[in-house]
Amino acid sequence: MNDYDVKLVKVEGEFVWHRHDDTDELFLVIDGELTIEVEGREPVTLGELDLFVVPSGVLHRPVGQSGTRVLLIEPSHVVNTGDAEPGALTNEVEWLEG
Repeated sequence: MNDYDVKLVKVEGEFVWHRHDDTDELFLVIDGELTIEVEGREPVTLGELDLFVVPSGVLHRPVGQSGTRVLLIEPSHVVNTGDAEPGALTNEVEWLEG
């Protein structure tokens, strides 16, 4: 959508600490509970249909209960692990068919 991806992801446990220097990151919880740890402030806990935007340049780490489903909206070029060293949690976008 206009050079943005709408991503549906499953979060299980702790993600990596990372930041996106050139874009905000929008999280919308579809199912489950997601905590977003943010550098310099108290963690934010989101329930179903709660939304949170992490501003660009802010170090953060999503933490989800098993099976938490989250909708992300971010520019198509964004790597999910941001500035963190690529690793096991770095993923490519997969298109859904159907």
